Amino acid sequence: MSEAKAPAGLGEIVEDRLLDGRLLLRQPRKGHRAGSDAVLLAAALPELGAGRLLDIGAGVGTVGLAAALAQPQLGVTLLERDPELAALAAGNAALNGMEGRISVVAADVGAPAGKLTGLGLASGSYDAVAMNPPFYPPGGTRASPVPNRKAAHVAEGDLAIWLRAARRLLKPGGLIAIIHRAEALPELLAGLEIGFGALAIRPVHAFAERPAIRVVVTAVLNSRKPAELLPAFVINGPDGRLTALSDAVHRGRAKLG
Repeated sequence: MSEAKAPAGLGEIVEDRLLDGRLLLRQPRKGHRAGSDAVLLAAALPELGAGRLLDIGAGVGTVGLAAALAQPQLGVTLLERDPELAALAAGNAALNGMEGRISVVAADVGAPAGKLTGLGLASGSYDAVAMNPPFYPPGGTRASPVPNRKAAHVAEGDLAIWLRAARRLLKPGGLIAIIHRAEALPELLAGLEIGFGALAIRPVHAFAERPAIRVVVTAVLNSRKPAELLPAFVINGPDGRLTALSDAVHRGRAKLG
C-alpha cells in the first residue's frame, strides 16, 4: 500500500489492491472505502460482452472497475456526485490501464434528465446498471463524522430516485443489480415493482447461522418473469475464515454463485 497526494477534502489517500492484487485503487485512508459490498455487487453482474455498464454512486470506481477487469470488452460509465471522488475514479481507471473503456461523470443521479443527457447519460443507453446506494435515511443516528463516509452511507433522497434513473437509462431488457442492507428488502421490492421483473434475491450472511446482513437483488427491465429467492451466500465459515466460494469471489475468480 502506497500513499498518494490527496484531494483537498478527502484527507490522506492510499493505494490499495483488491482481487488478488489485480485491481489497484487510490482511495481515502479514512471514511468510505472499497470492501466486500462492492466486490459482491460486481460479482453479481452477468456476462455483458461488449455491452455498457453504468455504476451509479461509483465512489472511487470499485464496482465498475472490477466489472471491467472481469469482462475485457465491457464499456463502463462511473457516475459519482462528489467531484473529488470522481477525479479519483478517473485516476483509478488510468492506474489500471482502462482509461479507454471507462468514462466518469461527476453529477448527482437525481439531476434533471436533460442535464444527465447533456453529460452523455442518454435514455436507453445501458445494458446494465449497478448501484450500492446509501444505506441509511437522513436524520438517522448512524452517520459517520467523516464527510465522504457520511455521504456514501446516508441518503439525501429516496431510493426511488435511483431506481427512476435506472429505468430511464437502461435499454429494454437491461439488468439492474443492487446491494443493500437485508432490512431494506421490502423497500427494494416495492421500488422494483415499477417496470422490473425477473427479480433474483440472494441473501448474504456473515455466518451461516446468523441472519442475513445484505441482499443482492437483480431485476430485468420490462420482464414479466416471476421472482426467485436464490441460495444464500455465506461470507465466513465457522472458523471465521472466508468460505471457499467467498474466497474465490473476493479474489475475482468466481461469480456470486
